[in-house]
Amino acid sequence: MTSTSGSPTPSPRRVAYVLNNRAEAALPRLRAAAEAASVELVEPDGDADLAIVLGGDGTMLRAFQLFLGRNVPVIGVNYGKFGFLSSMQPHELYDGMRRAFAGDYIVIELPTLEYESDGMRGVAVNDVVATTAELGRMVELEWAVGGEPLGEIGCDAIIVATPSGSTAYNLSAGGPVLMWGIDAMTASFVAPHTLVARPLVVPRGRDVVVTNRTLSVPLALIADGQQVGEIAADSSVSVRLGEQRSLLATLPDATFLTRFRSAFA
Repeated sequence: MTSTSGSPTPSPRRVAYVLNNRAEAALPRLRAAAEAASVELVEPDGDADLAIVLGGDGTMLRAFQLFLGRNVPVIGVNYGKFGFLSSMQPHELYDGMRRAFAGDYIVIELPTLEYESDGMRGVAVNDVVATTAELGRMVELEWAVGGEPLGEIGCDAIIVATPSGSTAYNLSAGGPVLMWGIDAMTASFVAPHTLVARPLVVPRGRDVVVTNRTLSVPLALIADGQQVGEIAADSSVSVRLGEQRSLLATLPDATFLTRFRSAFA
């Protein structure tokens, strides 16, 4: 699912930047790299050919949301804790930006999620979570995939994640890691009160529908770490792979498996 087809990536002329608080001291180096390459740095709301993120995975996700539907690839320098989505570390910033400004990067298309609950709709780039809204209270979730019922499970939450989200909350809950390029989503349970709950990889075209069967406890509906609503008793949320794509730019040598080996070895 890379967007490259063997042709060289055009060198960007206007580059937006998004950063977290930890990365403010790195701005002079970014500006110096941009000036050396005759690249104009712009604010995220301006027209851009490429977006640079100085931050962690959370900042990368914020950038994906900002540039969704704008055909702007996002490349990251890790100024966070984990940084799985980032191409380079802080000490590699100047050389990495020199390469990126010369067009030495590839673009990977990552699927998004569309969710719908009681008339409310939205798009998530990482994950959609239905979890207990009361701390310490287990909930009963009924779930179905592609219209086929899979029963009820007592648990703390269910996580539906994209490939980019599969290395986040989904991974900590024991869910599978999806390599970039797989057009699928994962469904994983948090603290299931059963020995038979297993995570599931779901292909495009199959909705995951989760219904709250806990009479006294609402569910919090969370998209990309932000609560977007509640799911009352006997109400549902439907999650599917979306039509929009997040565009992840990466240096050619910063492959998924290179990052996987470094992060999880």
